[in-house]
Amino acid sequence: MRPDRFLTADQQQTVVDAVRLAEKDTSGEIRIHIDSRCTGNPVERAEEVFCNLGMHRTERRNGVLIYLACNSKVFAIVGDKGINDIVPDNFWDDISLLMGREFREGRFTEGLSQAVRMVGEKLKEFFPYQQNDVNEQPDEISFGN
Repeated sequence: MRPDRFLTADQQQTVVDAVRLAEKDTSGEIRIHIDSRCTGNPVERAEEVFCNLGMHRTERRNGVLIYLACNSKVFAIVGDKGINDIVPDNFWDDISLLMGREFREGRFTEGLSQAVRMVGEKLKEFFPYQQNDVNEQPDEISFGN
């Protein structure tokens, strides 16, 4: 399946709305990227996509990418240096567990939306919304191979 057809237009909008809502409480940036296939390590692929999207260019280095390869049935969550320097190694584990449960049941929109909300809550703890905050990354889902 082509990654841009994995979610319907309405489902994509639901996920984008979740990103916008989550970012209202944090200066962090959240993005979703969907590939068709991932032939290697999904974390390494997510890190590559993270760089390709320029997510490392945020002022506070507080971007988070939720990566999904729909046909390979793998996903990963990666955060930038600003986040990784201050959070424990297992910081994203509860979100990954939730996504895995939802995805196994075929609830991809729900899994992504809930993951985005949880990422936003975690980011708020370390990177609360600033009065002069600028949206440094697009909220729309990006698609790859």
